[in-house]
Amino acid sequence: MLSVAAVPALLPTFINEWSLSKTDAGWLNGTYYLGYLLAVPFLFTLTDRRPAHSIYFVCMALSGFATLGYAFFADGFWTALVFRLLSGIGLAGTYMPGLKLLTDQLERINPGADHSRSVAFYTSSFGIGMSLSYFLAGELAELWDWRWAFTILGIGPLLALAYMAAILPRQNAAQHAQPTTHLLDFRPVFRCRPAMGYVLAYTVHNFELFAFRSWVVAYLAFALTRHPGESLVIAATAIAAASNVVGLPASVLGNEMARRIGRHRAITLIMWTSALFAVGLGFMLDAPLWVITIAVIAYGVLITGDSSSITAGAVAEAPPGYKGATLAVHACIGFTGSFLGPLAFGAMLDISSPTGIGGDTIGSWVWAFGMAAAVAALGPVFLYLLRKR
Repeated sequence: MLSVAAVPALLPTFINEWSLSKTDAGWLNGTYYLGYLLAVPFLFTLTDRRPAHSIYFVCMALSGFATLGYAFFADGFWTALVFRLLSGIGLAGTYMPGLKLLTDQLERINPGADHSRSVAFYTSSFGIGMSLSYFLAGELAELWDWRWAFTILGIGPLLALAYMAAILPRQNAAQHAQPTTHLLDFRPVFRCRPAMGYVLAYTVHNFELFAFRSWVVAYLAFALTRHPGESLVIAATAIAAASNVVGLPASVLGNEMARRIGRHRAITLIMWTSALFAVGLGFMLDAPLWVITIAVIAYGVLITGDSSSITAGAVAEAPPGYKGATLAVHACIGFTGSFLGPLAFGAMLDISSPTGIGGDTIGSWVWAFGMAAAVAALGPVFLYLLRKR
């Protein structure tokens, strides 16, 4: 995960160095998740039929080498796009297959138990990894330059590969019912209405989440232009890291809330509160910088509070023998939101700017955050319409 947020962390640098529009920058952010969603249907569904660790190891290596390729060969929009696409494919074979590895091992150790807490901790680790990525990318680029930052961050996935190869148990994970359809037949998943409710909720959740994660550093950079002569208490990349690291307790506590008041009710409360808060972020660019800093971190809490509950719900509702296929659909359709969110946010900044230079007015940020909020607010609607009858 050390390389995942390197581009959004250094986005202002690439916008200036390569003369990118905000729409171009949105593509650069979103293409990472395009690579993910193109690869995940095949890679993850394969885990129902093949050992997940082999897929995990190959794609972890791809993540590392794609990041190193970006460091040495990216010299503009198109070359950067290629390496971001490859990095996204690497994520496709590690993130959700890693969850499959975890839940299969837990099922072997304690069959039939509720593993939602473990799912919560695992999904929260995504935010922890992004936090380190934001922070280290900013600090390393400040110390040397962005190419050195990518070089060092690219070593992270290779270290993770060596570590997992050393500690992963050699015994087989729990044996599940085998699928009776061909590899890419997702019809049993699509027919499962409750599971698809969580898939669609995850899609709009990711739209909002990755729009924010991709543009938060640029948002803070624009906030600085509204306060000449002032500075942030800590670097913008450190604030972005903090807004991600709070996702771990937020996601875990959100899952605990779901266990107590019900999953649908907890997700609805968190998603609608987060959407309202997003609109407020667009309007507060003239607020004191310390207020904006606190608001960004608070939004990081709200926007991740429902993450583990949504994924745990999809796992719980998966048809027998199709957990891998369900999570493949969950990841593929869900990360369509991850791809579209950053792109749509950047396009909205361009479209809504009266000067044609995206993100140069408060109004353009209000429109962009408002659009993300409106999409996210659909999550509880999908859960309600596709609930068990």
